[in-house]
Amino acid sequence: MAPSPQEAARRRLRLGSACDDGGFSFFLSGAGAVPLPRLFVVTICGSALDCNTSIILKPQAQLDSLIGENSVTTRLVQSSSGAEQEEAWRSMAPPSMEDALLLVGNGEKKSQGGDGEGDDNKLVVTEVKKQLYLAGPLIAGWLLQNVVQMISVMFVGHLGELELSSASIATSFAGVTGFSLLAGMASSLDTLCGQAYGAKQHHLLGVYKQRAMLVLGLVSVAVAVVWAYTGELLLLFGQDPEIAAGAGSFIRWMIPALFVYGPLQCHVRFLQTQNVVLPVMLSSGATAACHLPVCWLLVYGVGLGAKGAALANGVAYLANVAVLAVYVRVSPACRSTWTGFSSEAFRDVVGFLRLAVPSALMVCLEWWSFELLVLLSGLLPNPKLEASVFTRVSNELGAGRPDAARLATRVVMVLGLVVAVAVGLIMIFVRHVWGYAYSNEEEVVQYTAKMMPILAVSFLFDDLQCLLSGVARGCGWQKIGAIVNLGAYYLVGIPAALCFAFVYHLGGMGLWLGIMCALVVQMLLLLAITLCTNWEKEALKAKERVFSSTLPADMTI
Repeated sequence: MAPSPQEAARRRLRLGSACDDGGFSFFLSGAGAVPLPRLFVVTICGSALDCNTSIILKPQAQLDSLIGENSVTTRLVQSSSGAEQEEAWRSMAPPSMEDALLLVGNGEKKSQGGDGEGDDNKLVVTEVKKQLYLAGPLIAGWLLQNVVQMISVMFVGHLGELELSSASIATSFAGVTGFSLLAGMASSLDTLCGQAYGAKQHHLLGVYKQRAMLVLGLVSVAVAVVWAYTGELLLLFGQDPEIAAGAGSFIRWMIPALFVYGPLQCHVRFLQTQNVVLPVMLSSGATAACHLPVCWLLVYGVGLGAKGAALANGVAYLANVAVLAVYVRVSPACRSTWTGFSSEAFRDVVGFLRLAVPSALMVCLEWWSFELLVLLSGLLPNPKLEASVFTRVSNELGAGRPDAARLATRVVMVLGLVVAVAVGLIMIFVRHVWGYAYSNEEEVVQYTAKMMPILAVSFLFDDLQCLLSGVARGCGWQKIGAIVNLGAYYLVGIPAALCFAFVYHLGGMGLWLGIMCALVVQMLLLLAITLCTNWEKEALKAKERVFSSTLPADMTI
């Protein structure tokens, strides 16, 4: 007996994974801003929902049908009725199981004699299993990537209160002016590579990666010039002179890390859009393990102090990207996606920027607001104390399976909520000991314990908004996401933070309460957009986007 369309489609479901920007959430602890890896971002949740709208034509379809006014793609876009769209879909290829799942309604399911509710339950169970299967490597991989900077700050924290404050300010400034920009622009690969991979245009992944590395390299040169004058800029912002001088020295030694961070992000996203997550985890784990002795050697052995910790970050990133580059070159898994260097990487750079710039804005506007807390903390009375799926959803949309994309979204939201609660409880339980990892100062430890419950609550909202941001990126709504982040953080969050901290004199706690307000607004806005999403329409738009010769000028919904 032939399997039902639903059963056949379930067998062929592909699972992708992705993560958010992988940045740090900084909270103000005693002698410095203590960076916490955003577990909720890279957890299960983020892994399935940083959805890049990968659109794909079925393997059976003929590419020549995409050319001309009467092409399938043109008819898909121009068709106004459901019947016309269905006819266009069916004309793309011989009937496939995925098409059956897309086009068969609930009534048709029942008419075929299938148990619709039972099938739905099985789909949910299957989706949960697949999400959890990829969640482990994703969580570990991104945590290990982020732990590099955590280790460096921990080493610096034991050098003294001033060193920790300077390193925290420098790290925040580096995030605002450099790392967030590179990570944001690299996130455009989530959409581009995800689309190309889903469309079976595998060779384009290598081209997109090279193009992104070229653009990010040029951006890094400009950022390095800014970093060279960080000390002077911080003085203009009103920072404490001692902290500004220390931060300026620290960030200059971070410049090597800047130039390898971009290629690292490109390689990670290149692999993750192919559902290749285990090598990223192993590479990040090996790098983190080696970072401990290297950091100790540069800080204490060679005697570079805080500057050694900054330099160690660059060494770790370089080692990580080298391992991933070798893997891409020799692994059979990347044989079809990496075909060597190509002159195509130098073409359509402007088209790439049309997506990279709004992608960067979407990431930066959020990242900057968090880092701005640390910079603002230096203006408080005691500055030394205060300062111190996608692929999953994109693959389903690209394959013409909006039902599966919708299911992945719902499943991952539930998983994300569970993870956020679990992480929040862990933070509360360890609040009295976490501060010792960064400083021996009792004041730091006590302040950290005071802030942790507030952070635990904020993690819940941040986790959910990260998932919803992933939906926006995966569907190509970078412009809308940027507008939402601009309003939430800079019209609500930052003004509220200033009011709580300086008007009501709540200090660092007030700054974070303001950001919590922004998180709530951002989550609600993105949730409203997601609930109003027409997944069938997004699948059609995604398919058109992948097979267009250049990036579309309008990426909005």
